[in-house]
Amino acid sequence: MKALVLAGGAGTRLRPITHTSAKQLVPVANKPVLFYGLEAIAEAGITDVGIVVGSTAQEIRRAVGDGSAFGLKVTYLPQEAPLGLAHAVLIARDYLGDDDFVMYLGDNFLIGGITEPVERFRRERPAAQIMLTRVPDPSGFGVAELDTEGRLIGLEEKPDKPKSDLALVGVFLFTSAVHPVVAALAPSERGELEITHAVSGLMDAGHRVEATVTEGYWKDTGSVADMLEANRLVLEEMEPEIAGVVGDSELIGRVTVAPGAVVRRSRIVGPVIIGAGSLVEDSYLGPFTSVAEDCQIIDSELEYSVVLGGAAIRGVRRIEASLIGHEVEVTPAPRTPRAHRLVLGDHSKVQICASS
Repeated sequence: MKALVLAGGAGTRLRPITHTSAKQLVPVANKPVLFYGLEAIAEAGITDVGIVVGSTAQEIRRAVGDGSAFGLKVTYLPQEAPLGLAHAVLIARDYLGDDDFVMYLGDNFLIGGITEPVERFRRERPAAQIMLTRVPDPSGFGVAELDTEGRLIGLEEKPDKPKSDLALVGVFLFTSAVHPVVAALAPSERGELEITHAVSGLMDAGHRVEATVTEGYWKDTGSVADMLEANRLVLEEMEPEIAGVVGDSELIGRVTVAPGAVVRRSRIVGPVIIGAGSLVEDSYLGPFTSVAEDCQIIDSELEYSVVLGGAAIRGVRRIEASLIGHEVEVTPAPRTPRAHRLVLGDHSKVQICASS
């Protein structure tokens, strides 16, 4: 059995972060979200992995390498443009051959891994097996309709009026029966080859398709809110470790200070992780905060946020629910004139508290 990991999307909902970084490499608790998926694949006993890459191919290659760090053998499959999930299957045809495979979306975050659904698929071998989860607003996802006995009877891609609250989780299992169906697909109104159409095509051809509703935690980490929520969940399960230098500071709860990090005259209320080479000085870090490597947090307050590598926050009071990009500098504005001075990339979002 093989795995097909999709890492070619542009990540428009995470701009401006994804103008300079692959969305699959944005960290959750200081580890790229893609790595959680690769680890889950390895834990399921799959070692042969094809990674579909697009405009951020070089960055993905640098991060993953040949896959040996994960116990995997990785083959890179270039995709000219993100033309749909089924298009990824189409371009991977030669790599996949006639093997069964699991398709895993590289920006998905799934607690509990995929070992159980993979084992079930290997036992029962339907033509396709999909995973579903209940979401409050399914209109942004592929949506499944089940009958009263839990059998799959229909699929829709991002419908205006969803027939259920069951969204497709970004994990699909297929036999080689999917390939002729994918080859016959026409682009949807969005100009993409939809995986929902491929699964529906299997059903129309009389193949057995199984659906399971997962109760585990799943997030499509395509937005800032989803990234922060996934970060929170991982930090809640984190084991504390103090490997860096901590001086004249108060650490409460689960706090990890990586080797080479320094914490001075600060109050840290976990769960918090501080990456290697970072400096936290005269500051407060509140729960569910991840500070990546080589950052500076000085005379500032930060809570429920993710700070990416090389960022600096100095002299700033109360930042929360924020995603701070690589090499970003956040500092106070001059007292006079009383004006905000901003240098912002495309698609930035800024909220400024008005002072009386």
